[in-house]
Amino acid sequence: MTTKARVTAADKGRAFCEIALRLTTGRPETQIVPWSRIQNQEVTLLIIKDGTEELMQQKIHWIDNLRAIACLMVIMIHTTTWYITNPSLVSPLNWDFANLLNSASRVSVPLFFMISGYLFFGERSAGQRHFLRIALCLVFYSAVALAYIALLTPINGELSLKLLLQKPVFYHLWFFFAIIVIYLLSPLISVKRINGRTALALIVLLGVVANPNTVAQKFDGVQWLPVNLYINGDTFYYVLYGLMGRAIGMMETEQRPVSLLAGIVLAVSTVSIASGTHQALESHGNFADTFYLYCGPLVLIAALSLLVLVKNTLNREMAPLAFIARYSLGIYGFHALIIHFLRTRHIEFTAWPALDIAWIFSMTLAGSLALAALLQRVDRHRLVS
Repeated sequence: MTTKARVTAADKGRAFCEIALRLTTGRPETQIVPWSRIQNQEVTLLIIKDGTEELMQQKIHWIDNLRAIACLMVIMIHTTTWYITNPSLVSPLNWDFANLLNSASRVSVPLFFMISGYLFFGERSAGQRHFLRIALCLVFYSAVALAYIALLTPINGELSLKLLLQKPVFYHLWFFFAIIVIYLLSPLISVKRINGRTALALIVLLGVVANPNTVAQKFDGVQWLPVNLYINGDTFYYVLYGLMGRAIGMMETEQRPVSLLAGIVLAVSTVSIASGTHQALESHGNFADTFYLYCGPLVLIAALSLLVLVKNTLNREMAPLAFIARYSLGIYGFHALIIHFLRTRHIEFTAWPALDIAWIFSMTLAGSLALAALLQRVDRHRLVS
């Protein structure tokens, strides 16, 4: 099996590849494609096998790895939530430990929006199958949650059903509502290539300076941050995450200094989120989510940094992450129910927080993986798995 691909030129260190492509029109064509796109495996190669032409969509390994990491982080957020919201029941040291883990994981939801933006805010947009799949996922996992509520909890399932179109049946299912907006906008959006300076300017202006979630800064009675550009609502930032995911995904960022800088910014942002949350606890006497917000400036900066870091350093197949990515949808759909069951049935070790966090996390991951794998065996068309 061979590919119709060969390097034909190099200009200032940038290689180009002449490759046979089959475009969305269905016609085989030959194009000059930037080598960066081949490295990121965005193109569909035309495979010649036994004299017949076949299409093979190359996997984008860093996307799969990023999806798996985000999935694990979501589990960690909900694993540590009990400690974060009950500071009076745990020691300061254990609360800080849980706070650090939760702070490091806040980037998970932004990463999911960035992944969707990278995939659908380019030449390809969400199609009928994608809309069908997200609708079926919302119905299926809501039904599973309703069954869990009715059979294993004292929660009013009838009320949850009545409010289905206003709020999710179970808290984690809100994401399926939010991601629909990305899908709906995808036919209208095709992100242009931008340079690093433009991306940085957009991040600073929209992500920090004009971000309504930025903590207000005043000098001599005059508020100078955030600047009011009439940006309201989280959806703006979900779309912005998608746009930046596509824009950064197309950039040539694979330089060691860039990776090092991204790692440093990620670490500083994570520590700042944890530190700010700790200070808010001391000031208010209770947990405040000011620095935890998915659309907050620190979470935004941390998420973009992790995107760059994974894109630069993990653009290869990694079996454990590939395995988790394969079942990530099912893991997301089931994990919150398992955590709720373990916590409400007191199948936990809260007297030993480090052990308890490891226990809840590992049991939730194992249980979610098992259910997701079982579901995938039944759902052969991968509509809800």
